[in-house]
Amino acid sequence: MYKYDAIDRQLINERVAQFGDQVRRWKAGELSDDEFRPLRLQNGLYIQRHAPMFRIAVPYGMMNSAQLRTLAKVARKYDRGYGHFTTRHNLQLNWPKVEDVPAILAELAEVEMHAIQTSGNCLRNITTDQFAGVAADEIIDPRPLAEIMRQWTTFHPEFAFLPRKFKIAISGTQEDRAVTWFHDIGLHLKQVDGQVGFTVIVGGGLGRTPIRGEIVRDFLPWQDILSYCEAILRVYNRYGRRDNAYKARIKILVQALGVDAFREQVEAEWAHGRGGPMTITQAEYDRVAAHFTAPAYETVGAIDLPADKAFQRWLERNTHAHKAAGYAAVTLSLKQHGVAPGDITSDQMEAVADLADRYSFGELRISHEQNIILADVKKSELFEVWEKAKAAGLATPNIGLLTGIICCPGGDFCDLANAKSIPIATAIQARFDDLDYLFDIGDIDLNISGCMNACGHHHVGHIGVLGVDKNNDEFYQVTLGGRQGNDAKLGKVIGPSFSANEMPDAVEKIIKVYLENRHADERFLDTFDRIGIDPFKNRVYEGRAHGKAKNAEVEAA
Repeated sequence: MYKYDAIDRQLINERVAQFGDQVRRWKAGELSDDEFRPLRLQNGLYIQRHAPMFRIAVPYGMMNSAQLRTLAKVARKYDRGYGHFTTRHNLQLNWPKVEDVPAILAELAEVEMHAIQTSGNCLRNITTDQFAGVAADEIIDPRPLAEIMRQWTTFHPEFAFLPRKFKIAISGTQEDRAVTWFHDIGLHLKQVDGQVGFTVIVGGGLGRTPIRGEIVRDFLPWQDILSYCEAILRVYNRYGRRDNAYKARIKILVQALGVDAFREQVEAEWAHGRGGPMTITQAEYDRVAAHFTAPAYETVGAIDLPADKAFQRWLERNTHAHKAAGYAAVTLSLKQHGVAPGDITSDQMEAVADLADRYSFGELRISHEQNIILADVKKSELFEVWEKAKAAGLATPNIGLLTGIICCPGGDFCDLANAKSIPIATAIQARFDDLDYLFDIGDIDLNISGCMNACGHHHVGHIGVLGVDKNNDEFYQVTLGGRQGNDAKLGKVIGPSFSANEMPDAVEKIIKVYLENRHADERFLDTFDRIGIDPFKNRVYEGRAHGKAKNAEVEAA
């Protein structure tokens, strides 16, 4: 993974000192709360419902064991001994003191970590596939280009105050696992006639107005990606709305202009920078790519793994094909039933760091599904990894199953939330706590968001749950048929919302309709696409008088 050079270290250390002085001035009354607000946001510090929330960057989801041990130490020393991994790969601390954040930043800097651009109307963390570099279906490793883009976006003076936050995702595999269709810019690496380049997608996003992005360039040579993205951002920065935060994202601009007119604007802007100093040279690519060379894989022969049923279940759900023979990628589940999805304790962080050192060359990944990946595990050592992960509460075999829920912190923490998310997740997990039943149901994604900002990606869940406010009471709207991947689609609202107590029953009825109607080897989405939404809707609302009682959120949809 990428290592800081002298310039990186100087940059980060100066930023730590700068924010330390800003906090001092705020405490002394030299900066008002309004003056301090943009400064703290630029350092990943929010004020949430009960306490500050501090967001730490994990660029394109890669981390080493020393960094994770530092996060464990920071969470124990300055917080309540745990953190929360988000759908943007980042780690959030929910209870730090504002006065402690400069000290936290200093400790993070020692292991080449920071909180830069984890909030604010700027270029956010670049994300990619959690199996980048090892995926069996990889066309091109996206990490070197993701790192080049990270360096380009960091402290970019022209784009520090965009109309709204801006997110970029890169996929280098046959199957898109980076939700690229729903980012401000989504990039698909591809090879055409031996040439490497990108399909460029613009204007995707979830949130209040969910939109699937549109292709503005089918093939862009990789050398031009910075200059072309800069052209996109200049058009957005010039014409994006600043009078209405709900209409300020680039997706609204693309829809307002139309993709063809938007493309014309971008191409005209790009004409000024194409072939200029923003062009990535082969030498620069090689310099960065040298940090992402394959580890020293060993030749591994045939392996006989134990036939233990629990272990075999874990193998089926939590291990993934690897491009190197004799190796597998392992997903450590942060979806243990009864625990908030994405949460991890300091003790667990240290256990994962030990596993990474012993079994995965000291490196690990964070996925946007809020799990941790050991990317390079020998198949001969999988049983040992499973036993140790199980002892740490990290081996729940529910990856891709109903209880492997993506979930935002919701109303338990977030000031923006309309409803709580975590209690709904734990109630559904409790209802579907039978592993035999979960495995029979098969592949299904359930995503929960506590508000329209969609941090839980509910729009692309096979089953999506959105918290809404009805007369100061918490209710939940359900969507079906959403999906990420190459065939990414937004879910469809099934009807009026449910109370918190009704949610487990509603999900169970949806699952029963699927099981009653599926053909052999048919997944939930296959059945949904074949029979449509009506059978699910009819069963869920069977016996429930709703008539015209459609809440405002449904009408708006």
